[in-house]
Amino acid sequence: MNEKRTATHDTEKSTPYAQLPDPQELAKVYAEVAERAAKVLAEYTKNQLKKGITPPSDELGIAQTYMQMMARLLANPYKLAQAQMNLMWDYFNLWQHSMLKMMGINTPPVAQPEKGDKRFKAKEWEEHFLFDFIKQSYLIAARRIHETVCCLEGVDETTQKKINFFTRNFIEALSPTNFALTNPEVFQETLRTNGQNLINGLKNLLRDLEEGGGQLRIRMTDTEAFELGKNIATTPGKVIFQTELAQLIQYTPTTKEVYKRPLLIVPPWINKYYILDLREKNSLVKWLVDQGHTVFILSWVNPDARLAQKTFADYVTEGVLAALDAIEAQTGERVVNAAGYCLGGTLLATTAAYLAAKRQKRFAATTFFTTLTDFSEPGELGVFTTPETVAELERKMAERGYLEGTEMASTFNMMRANDLIWSFVVNNYLLGREPFPFDLLYWNSDSTRMPAAMHSFYLRKMYLENKLVEPNGIEIDGVGIDLGKIKHPCYFISTVEDHIAPWKTTYKGARHFTGADVTFVLGGSGHIAGIVNPPAANKYGYWTNPVKLLPEDPEEWLQGATHHPGSWWPHWHAWLAQRNGDEKVPARDPAKGKLPVIEDAPGSYVTVRI
Repeated sequence: MNEKRTATHDTEKSTPYAQLPDPQELAKVYAEVAERAAKVLAEYTKNQLKKGITPPSDELGIAQTYMQMMARLLANPYKLAQAQMNLMWDYFNLWQHSMLKMMGINTPPVAQPEKGDKRFKAKEWEEHFLFDFIKQSYLIAARRIHETVCCLEGVDETTQKKINFFTRNFIEALSPTNFALTNPEVFQETLRTNGQNLINGLKNLLRDLEEGGGQLRIRMTDTEAFELGKNIATTPGKVIFQTELAQLIQYTPTTKEVYKRPLLIVPPWINKYYILDLREKNSLVKWLVDQGHTVFILSWVNPDARLAQKTFADYVTEGVLAALDAIEAQTGERVVNAAGYCLGGTLLATTAAYLAAKRQKRFAATTFFTTLTDFSEPGELGVFTTPETVAELERKMAERGYLEGTEMASTFNMMRANDLIWSFVVNNYLLGREPFPFDLLYWNSDSTRMPAAMHSFYLRKMYLENKLVEPNGIEIDGVGIDLGKIKHPCYFISTVEDHIAPWKTTYKGARHFTGADVTFVLGGSGHIAGIVNPPAANKYGYWTNPVKLLPEDPEEWLQGATHHPGSWWPHWHAWLAQRNGDEKVPARDPAKGKLPVIEDAPGSYVTVRI
C-alpha cells in the first residue's frame, strides 16, 4: 500500500503540468483583476469626458492611403488575379508539404522566416506539423501581400512608403505568435500553469494601463532594477553649470594626464544622455575618460509647458554655446573637440555653421554619430513627417505646450514592432512573465518631451523643407546657416542597419560640408547598438575608405571601403588624437575647478521622468 502511494506521488512530481490552482486564491485574483479593471475604465472614461467627445481622427492618413492603394489595385485586375493565383499555388504546395510532414517525410519548406526573425525560434514551429503549417501559411500570406502592394503603378513615392510601412505593421500584428492558441510556447505554458499565465498577463496588462493613465504603456524592462547613479549612468563626475535647458557634466579623470583640448558631447534631447553611459563595460563616456580625455556632456532638461516657447535657436545658445563658454571658464580652453549624437549632431552642425558665419573658432574637430543634416530621404520617419501629420502634431503641442515623450517613443517602436512591441505583448500578457531587467530598454522607456516651438521648427524646416542644407536656408539669431562654411575636420559615423538615420542619407548630408576635411565611417548594426559598441565586445565591425572627396554615390564609397573587425571607437580615438597633438596637461578634477560644483553626476535634470 505504501509502495503504491509513493509511486503515485513520484509520478505526480515528475509531471510537467502544475496542480490545479487553489480556488480561493483564484477567486481572489479574479476579484483583484475586476476591481482594477473597473478603476482603470472609470478613470479613463472620466478623463475622456473632461476632454469632451471628439470624433475619431486619422492623423496619419491611413484611410486615404489605403483608398489610393485599392484604387490602383482594382485598376489592374490582371495583376491582382495573378497575385491571387500565386497565393493559391503556394497554399497547394504547403498542403502537400504538410501532408508529407504529418506522415514523417521531410520536405523543403515553402516559406521560411527571414534571417534575424526571432518570432519562430521555438522548436515546435519546425517539428510539429500543425504549427509548421500555421507558420508557413502566415509567411506565405505575408510575402504575397507585400509583393502585391509594394510597387503600385501610378502611386507617388511618399504614398508608396506609407503603404509599405502600414502594411508591414498590419501583417506583423496578425502574426500567429501574437495569439495564445496559435503560439506553441503560450499554449504549453497555459497547459502547464492551468491558465495562470493568462491571469498574470491580464494583471500585467492592467498595470500597464494604469501607469499609462488609460493608454497602454507596455513595460519593456523591470523599471525597479535600475537607479541612475547607482547601477546605470555611474561614471563619476560633477554638474558644474546649468541653464534652463541643460546641465553640463564634467567627468572625473582616471589618468594622471589628459589631452589639453577638452571634448564636449552633445546628445539628443529626444532621449536622455545616459545612452552613452549605461554601465561601465559599455559606457562611451567612461572609455573616453580612460583614454585621457577631459569629457563634458550636456544633460538636457525634460521640458514642460513652461518651456513651450523655447526654440531651436535657444538650444544653440543656451545649450551648446553656453556649454562652450562654461568649458572655457573651467579649463581656460576656448577651442574644443565636440561630438553630437543624432539630433544632438544636427544641433552641433548648426552651431558649428553659426560660429563659422561669425568667424569664431571654437571647434578644432567635430564628430557626428548617426546624424541627419540632409533630410531629403529620412527613411521610415518620413511616414510621420508629412504636412498633414506635422500640422496635427502642432495642434496637439499647442494645447499642451510640448510633445509627449511617449508619442515619440511609440513612433520609434513602430519601426521595429516585432522587437519593441509584439515580443513584449507575448512575454508580458500571454506568457504572463515580467520583462527582463535590461539597461538599454530601461533607457528606451525613459522618454522625454519636446518643447512645442522647437519641435515645430525642427519638423518643418528640416524634415519637411530640408532647409539645413540650403546656404542660409535657416537662421539662428539672425545668422544664416551654411554648412559649407565649416572648415575644421569632421568625422561622420553612421550604421548600416539604422532605421532612424539611414546611412545613405547621413552620407548625403556629409557631402554638404564642402569646406571641411570629412572622414566618413560606416559601422555595423543599427542606430544604438552600432554606436554603443565597446571594443571589449569585439562585435559588428566597421568600414573605412581613405578617399579625400566623398563620391556622389554611397554604394561607390562602400565598394571601395575596407571592413575592419570590432568597434569603431579606437579608430575615432586615433583620429581625434591625430588632431589633438601630443600636448597633455595634469588631470582636471571637476571638484577643484574654477566653476562651483552644483551637484554630483548624473545630475537632477536627467532624473525627471514622465
